[in-house]
Amino acid sequence: MIPISKPYTGQAEKQAVMEVLDSGMLAQGPRVAAFEEAFAKVCGVQHAIATTSGTTALHLALLARNIGPGDEVITTPFTFIASANSILFTGAKPV
Repeated sequence: MIPISKPYTGQAEKQAVMEVLDSGMLAQGPRVAAFEEAFAKVCGVQHAIATTSGTTALHLALLARNIGPGDEVITTPFTFIASANSILFTGAKPV
């Protein structure tokens, strides 16, 4: 199999992951709040929301755009199933 991408991580990233795992706070907590604040600043917006999955992020993005029943959303066949599923979760039709 040819990988689409390969993550590059160093010791600092591994240490940060271990600190989060050791804290027992995987989806909430001070690291998440700090990330949300920093990400919002980089994006030049007031708020940012970290999610626990790409599927949830896509679903929230569609809801934020008021995508719903009767809408059609263009997607690609070369993707993970979450792309189509998040569209279906809103009641829209992936095309």
